[in-house]
Amino acid sequence: MPQPPAVEDRLIFALDVPEPEQARALVETLGDAVRFHKVGLELAMTDGFWPLIDWLLAQDKKVFVDLKFFDIPATVGRAVARLSQRGVQLCTVHGNQTMMQAAAQAKTGAMRVLAVTALTSLDRGDLDDLGFACEVEALVASRARRALEAGCDGIVSSGMEVAALRAAGLGELVAVTPGIRPVDNDGGEGDQKRVLTPAAAIAAGSDHLVVGRPIRDAADPRAAAQAIQAEIRAAVEARA
Repeated sequence: MPQPPAVEDRLIFALDVPEPEQARALVETLGDAVRFHKVGLELAMTDGFWPLIDWLLAQDKKVFVDLKFFDIPATVGRAVARLSQRGVQLCTVHGNQTMMQAAAQAKTGAMRVLAVTALTSLDRGDLDDLGFACEVEALVASRARRALEAGCDGIVSSGMEVAALRAAGLGELVAVTPGIRPVDNDGGEGDQKRVLTPAAAIAAGSDHLVVGRPIRDAADPRAAAQAIQAEIRAAVEARA
């Protein structure tokens, strides 16, 4: 069983903005209210992607690079090997068994590889369109088992499926959960379809919660982050 993360590190703020300068401004605004940040595809398309990663690490922040590697296993392995030298804490792979194995075998140092199970933007209709003749829960469980067998450190999964995964004996996997919406969130679910509150996700067994818009678009982002941190802490203490 992996050691549970520090309570302050359970919240991961998604830096889903178009420019590195905006990301830096948000990080500075949030200050010590957030210690873990996710950098994804949008910022990866900018010239300032790697300088931003290096800057975050220099600020003593933890970094989740969410690029969802998907390619032939050899290419995925080489990409993961290079990324693991950058000092980041988490990365994602979104492929089949051999891709996941290549990623797990290629990593070095302390970086953890997460396998994406089913995006939180997918529902039953989307799975039908993609040709999956099973429920979301069954797909997530299958992907999680295969990730564990492949040597991955964890998974990205909706909190709606995490409790079942824990009950099925998959407690060795670090569970990172996007699609988090605070109780008082009035911004709607957007493109997320399988969402939970921070407290519900922690109660289900999620280790890290990825939150973007409810913090980024709040009138006071730092206060919004602090409120979520307080909800997380209360939920962790309730589970103890």
